[in-house]
Amino acid sequence: MNELAELRQAAFAPAHTADIADALVKASGHRVDIDRRRGRAAGLNPSGRFEEQRRESFDDGWQSLEELEPFRTEVQVEKPKTALTKNDSPDIPFDRSINPYRGCEHGCIYCFARPTHSYMGLSPGLDFESKLFSKPDVPKLLERELSGRTIRCG
Repeated sequence: MNELAELRQAAFAPAHTADIADALVKASGHRVDIDRRRGRAAGLNPSGRFEEQRRESFDDGWQSLEELEPFRTEVQVEKPKTALTKNDSPDIPFDRSINPYRGCEHGCIYCFARPTHSYMGLSPGLDFESKLFSKPDVPKLLERELSGRTIRCG
């Protein structure tokens, strides 16, 4: 069995430790060098969970990994149809949210919104923190939704 397979098996054993999990991440090749991700919380940038292909960085002998630029924040405009988002997750104590953007530079690793980037073919890791989507029409959409007859306080 190769080293990565052994680490995977050990990580899911009942007596797993943080050291084994850290070794698994290191061996996977997904950890992004700290100089490239300075100021970001996520240390990984795996492919989205709905993607057919996975990205993996490895040293091919041409020193191309050292030439990678730091992650820069990119902001694109998104035109949503609604301002209110419904949520039925048992993990959070509310069922509606308003987000004027998708993604976030704060980098809270526990954020409930991280998985939404997977639906767009992006990573919930560093892509979530560096590829943001602004929703400039949210105030108008919210006003329209709140003035409608379907909203009830309860």
